[in-house]
Amino acid sequence: MTEPREVTCRSGARRALWSCVAIGAAGAGAAGVWTAYRGPDPLPLSCGAAFALLAVITLHVLGTRVDADAHGLRSRTPLRRWSAPWGEIAEFRIRLRHAHGSRGGQSRHISVLLCDGRRRTLPRPVGHVPGLARFDDELTALRALHQRYGTDVPESSRVPVITDHSAGRFPLGALAWCVALLVCAGVAAAFVPAAAANQRAWETAGPCTAATPAAERRACLTGTTAVIARTDPNTPRKTSWVYFAGSRPFERLAVPVEAADGFRAGDRVRLTFWRGEVRTISGTRCVWHDHVGTAGDVAAVASLAALAAGHPAALLLLALRNRRLPDDEVLPSALPFAFALAGTAAWLVPLCYLHPTTPFASAATIGWATAGTLGTLALLARAWRATTVRPPRQPEVPGAETDLPDPSGEVFLRARFLDHTDYNPHGFGTHIALGDGPPAVTPGPGRFAARRIPLERLTVRTVRRVRGGDGDTVPGDWHIAELDDGGRPVRLAAAPDDLARVLRELGPAAREPS
Repeated sequence: MTEPREVTCRSGARRALWSCVAIGAAGAGAAGVWTAYRGPDPLPLSCGAAFALLAVITLHVLGTRVDADAHGLRSRTPLRRWSAPWGEIAEFRIRLRHAHGSRGGQSRHISVLLCDGRRRTLPRPVGHVPGLARFDDELTALRALHQRYGTDVPESSRVPVITDHSAGRFPLGALAWCVALLVCAGVAAAFVPAAAANQRAWETAGPCTAATPAAERRACLTGTTAVIARTDPNTPRKTSWVYFAGSRPFERLAVPVEAADGFRAGDRVRLTFWRGEVRTISGTRCVWHDHVGTAGDVAAVASLAALAAGHPAALLLLALRNRRLPDDEVLPSALPFAFALAGTAAWLVPLCYLHPTTPFASAATIGWATAGTLGTLALLARAWRATTVRPPRQPEVPGAETDLPDPSGEVFLRARFLDHTDYNPHGFGTHIALGDGPPAVTPGPGRFAARRIPLERLTVRTVRRVRGGDGDTVPGDWHIAELDDGGRPVRLAAAPDDLARVLRELGPAAREPS
């Protein structure tokens, strides 16, 4: 195949895009003419702004392109331009991003790794699942030009795939969420003293008397009678209302749906006011009390916000801890730290709710907090060990096979071949059966629809950790065995111990021939 001398990457369906530009311009122009003749009107102005935005966005898409030739790589958008000679480019990578608007759920971009360590994502090409043929062709053409005109470019058919969970992607979103949740927790904690004072004032408030000064009547309880004209109960997502006859003392009051169902038209009720708000509606068939926020409520919200900030903080910790891993390797899951946070919430939230202002005022609360802290530290230590990256166990290491226990009876291990083969058609297998009978791929923990694994064709090349190109369905703590199936590469994924057990079952095929 002849290598290309020049590559141009730009958006497809250009006729449709130019049609969108024409429609947007026409709509914006029509709205402008309407406004000039009829005067300002919110609806035409809103429609004109929407059409103008459509035209601007489409023009931006049309003006974005990436060119490559013998001199280097050039990226151009209506707002900025960038270029680099081939000697400054070290590698091309695939960057996977979530694209909720596409049918495949992900979009693919090309990321350029420069020789000085910087990274840049190209605006074109963009690939969506399905329909990646054009993206793959343009990536192949760019890599061919780099291979031809670059300096010291290693020959490799593998393109690193960077995902949101890869070591080469710093979680900026997690950093933003962590800071935002910590700020929310701090703001909520600052309102705890005010909520405690408000709660004490409500609990000690008494009825107003004739001698109570007018300036102090908001701090005591006042009451008046009213007659309910009708009620308007709605679903819990919508506000329910109680209407009063003669609009006295006012027309209506928002209440929960249970209160609206409890009162009837014609009921004579008494309204109790405190600080200018209705706190109680008392009738013969129903009594409704408005909830007064307590210090425990605010403290519990603050503790929940602080604990919620722990999950993005765990993502940041894992990214910093494993920053020396290859960029396309998948980071361990933060789920063990989520379990530690859930265990912390089990003792911290009740403590904050029951003792919001005096968490260490008694021996009981001190013991409660101490025991909970020790439990949290134990959970965090366990999470730290669970997320430790362990190097893959290579099958050719002496003693690696003899250290494994012998299987007793038939077992079904969770393991998956990631490629379509005759013994794993369309990736149907989820387990591998070992023990009674030859090893086989099964769609579950049973011999139903089992397909025998041809051990005589398989040769283990290497064992590695999960990479971004292995797909999102493979857990991050599994390992991948790269096999040779009669000259065709095949990948087998499983937990480290289970994978070692499966490779041992391969027997002599578990070693690369010399």
